[in-house]
Amino acid sequence: MIGTVGKERMHPRNRFRDGYDFRRLGSGNAELARFVRPNPYGDLSIDYANPAAVKALNRALLEDAYGLTNWDIPPGYLCPPVPGRSDYLHHLADLLAHGGSHAVPRGEKVTVLDIGMGANCIYPLIGASEYGWRFVGTETDPAALRWAMKLVASNEATARLVDCRLQPSTKECFKDVIRPGEAFDASMCNPPFHASAAEAAFAAGRKQRNLGAGQTGTKGLNFGGRAGELWCPGGELGFVRRMIEQSRGYAGQCRWFTTLVSRSAHLPRFQEILRDAGAAEVRIIEMGQGQKRSRILAWTFGGRGRRG
Repeated sequence: MIGTVGKERMHPRNRFRDGYDFRRLGSGNAELARFVRPNPYGDLSIDYANPAAVKALNRALLEDAYGLTNWDIPPGYLCPPVPGRSDYLHHLADLLAHGGSHAVPRGEKVTVLDIGMGANCIYPLIGASEYGWRFVGTETDPAALRWAMKLVASNEATARLVDCRLQPSTKECFKDVIRPGEAFDASMCNPPFHASAAEAAFAAGRKQRNLGAGQTGTKGLNFGGRAGELWCPGGELGFVRRMIEQSRGYAGQCRWFTTLVSRSAHLPRFQEILRDAGAAEVRIIEMGQGQKRSRILAWTFGGRGRRG
């Protein structure tokens, strides 16, 4: 069964659905305040092509909305857009609530696997804070793993809810990180979308032009990123195909497998692969954040997982 859910705006529970109150955020955060100024329309905003400004905004949003302090990322690592990342978690909560027919599950009985959490550890931090879920976050980069562990430990509310694990192979999604006897309500992933560094650099340049970086003189991608975060051999198509094929072996330990899909043109191929893999149900959940459109691909083999 394949279903599509249309969403034109952020999720109704998204704390950032109505935009940012820069005056209030800046008044309580000196780091952010130095970047806040009127935009060409006369509204308070920041220069989104400035990496320091974007990181300061992320810190302010995470502390204001979720009480998360001491958030940071190492130089050159991915700086995620917080509203979009929280949207994924809200839609995942609806999926676990059987499409909204049941109450949204909260509390540490819900366990989620985050494949490739990154140094920013954004999904486990927000998910544990917003819903009280338990997370296992995996990472192939030892430096990113150490940084994520530091972020988790620095926030008392999340320290006991997030387990960070090293994935020893860049080719595996579940092997060696899901332990015997473990079961998960869902897995989630923000896969590398590009097939090479050159492809990622081209997309970064286009994004900066759209942000007006040529007028500000700012250099460097505002959201950062490196190999494994932005690109991998085969790109999104190869990564997600590999994830689908490997997920069959863990059908009894995870109820729902999910991943972001950047390119809608890839969806027919993924649906074909899922049919061949024997998926019992497939869902495509459309998401919208301003002009940006993305979607979540979710599938299940009917395994019990945690909440079957």
